[in-house]
Amino acid sequence: MAVQTAFGGDRFPNSAHLSVAQEGDGVSTHVVDRGAATERPALLTITTTVDETPTCTYQIEGSADGAVWWPAAYAEAETPETPTTAPFDLTEAGDFVYLLRPGHPWRYLRLTYSANTAVTNTAGVVIF
Repeated sequence: MAVQTAFGGDRFPNSAHLSVAQEGDGVSTHVVDRGAATERPALLTITTTVDETPTCTYQIEGSADGAVWWPAAYAEAETPETPTTAPFDLTEAGDFVYLLRPGHPWRYLRLTYSANTAVTNTAGVVIF
């Protein structure tokens, strides 16, 4: 698993990939390191392509050290002031955007894919 930096701040926005055409279950191919920019907001984008009967469950995870992971708070673009840490399912092809609010104490970010049936995921993060 490769770590990609996306510090934001005076070089903002800065982006990095979590996955590119990743299939199956497991953690994202890459981990994003936002450095000390925990006061910066971020956008997570997931693009899915699907075959028949698609479904995939996603858990957004943060870590302070890259070793211990926990569910990271995010908000859906339609409800930006309502953060949650719950896993979510996607069952169709499309582009999906999630807001990662500032002030949450994760330095590293990854996605965990589970119950993946016929979904190919491309995901990235932009740190502002």
